[in-house]
Amino acid sequence: MGLLSTLLGIIGFGIGIPFGLVVGFFLFIYSKPKPVKEPITRPLYELDSSALLDLLPDIPLWVKCPDYERVDWLNKFVTDMWPYLDKAVCARIRSVTEPIFAEYIGKFQIEAIEFDNLSLGTIPPEIHGLKVSESNENELVLEPAIRWAGNPNIVLVLKLLFFRITVQLVDLQMFMAPRITLKPLVPTLPCFATVVVSLLDKPEVDFGMNLLGGDIMAIPGLYQFIQKTIKRVAVRKPVGILHVKVVRAQKLLKKDILGTSDPYVKLNLTGDGLPEKKTTIKKRNLNPEWNEEFKLIVKDPQSQVLQLQVFDWDKVGTHDRLGMQFVPLKLLTPYETKEFKLDLLKHTNVNIDPQDKKQRGKIVVELTYAPFREDSIKLDGPHDGYGRKESGLDRPSDSEVFGGAGLLSVLVQGAEDVEGERHSNPYAVVLFRGEKKKTKMSLLFYIKERNTKWCFQRIKRTHDPIWNEEFQFMLEKPPLNEKIHIEVMSKRSRISFRSKERLGNVDINLTDVVHNGRINQKYHLINSRNGVIHVEIRWTTV
Repeated sequence: MGLLSTLLGIIGFGIGIPFGLVVGFFLFIYSKPKPVKEPITRPLYELDSSALLDLLPDIPLWVKCPDYERVDWLNKFVTDMWPYLDKAVCARIRSVTEPIFAEYIGKFQIEAIEFDNLSLGTIPPEIHGLKVSESNENELVLEPAIRWAGNPNIVLVLKLLFFRITVQLVDLQMFMAPRITLKPLVPTLPCFATVVVSLLDKPEVDFGMNLLGGDIMAIPGLYQFIQKTIKRVAVRKPVGILHVKVVRAQKLLKKDILGTSDPYVKLNLTGDGLPEKKTTIKKRNLNPEWNEEFKLIVKDPQSQVLQLQVFDWDKVGTHDRLGMQFVPLKLLTPYETKEFKLDLLKHTNVNIDPQDKKQRGKIVVELTYAPFREDSIKLDGPHDGYGRKESGLDRPSDSEVFGGAGLLSVLVQGAEDVEGERHSNPYAVVLFRGEKKKTKMSLLFYIKERNTKWCFQRIKRTHDPIWNEEFQFMLEKPPLNEKIHIEVMSKRSRISFRSKERLGNVDINLTDVVHNGRINQKYHLINSRNGVIHVEIRWTTV
């Protein structure tokens, strides 16, 4: 009996595996996404008491919280505009994702990535309540509660070798509570100068994803991983510094008439939106030695990529690109220096020009990723008073402060009551360690009627400029006993011998910033009657 059962088990195992592989292969190839069905909705009076209790968490905030107002008119507006918003948002999604997909074509045998269907569905987001707050800061704060349980029809097709894999997004639900701040309030239409949008909390996003006819979000651990990723991407702040040393290049292409090139290197991190860094130019050299060091701010070491491009400098015309390469930051181990010897490529996508196999030389770089310390920021609450807040008796000594590199972030928010004889376009200048950075001119506008048409015009000679611009300085040591100089200037719009005018300045001691991690204060401007500037400064250590 035992021999018979063993024999039958072996036969069943031998038949089951090939059969399962065949069935799985046909499901993999011929499975199609399910059509999106319209959800069934029922009015509340048709539901019994148990169903109403189940819906209690979904009751709008204007029912549960007296601070929130009912905004049916706004929901009606969104509903009427939704068919047009759907097309506009989907077009934007396509334009943003196309270059991202293009980076993967040709890699891992991927032939194409494209949307088979892309629609946000027929159900628009709903505003469950709107809270309006007033403060003493001459601003108006709106806090809408937005919930969206939509029926989108989003199908992504991945062509891999001779396979066609379809991924469908289903059952999308989203809840977010943004804060919309209108400031400062001004006596001309539209009665505010700027709009600042922030999130009160990380958004809640839930969805399903069908692959091969099944929901892959049911895989243990995958759902939690995606939720953490969404919340991390929602608020991307600097998490470390990438130290880049461009060492040398070898055997570069000859681009000049005399059989040489004048190479230099551009480098930047994807997704940071900051200007590119550049090395010096090495004249008439196909094997240049740079040994130049740079520091780049890292926001997401798992997804960001260092982009290196080698160019031939030309005195006239555009500079020719000699080659390029990418280094994903996820290849780096924190605090460990790693050397990369990279073959330069014409394109990151080898399928663009498969006939081009020309050797473009090599580039050698050394990379070190230094993450910030988690305990380096000790947040102080905002200070309503003017001037500098002195630290308490528990301040650590200078020897206890971490003495390594860090990031000094300076956010120049705005100024109040700045005055001058001829000023019309105020801006701020930040000076620190010989480095000079300045804000754009204040962007205050009002609406004016002209020939029965409404148009925007700029408010000149404003006394309360708003900038909200942040500048960052990467330092090797904490700026103890150092000061940062901020000056408010004004520039006349028309030609004049005295086109600039100083409206006031302030020197801020950075010792408290190093000890406390952050200050957010208003400072009286020197050489100004009543002028005040609002500045937030952070120090984050590595």
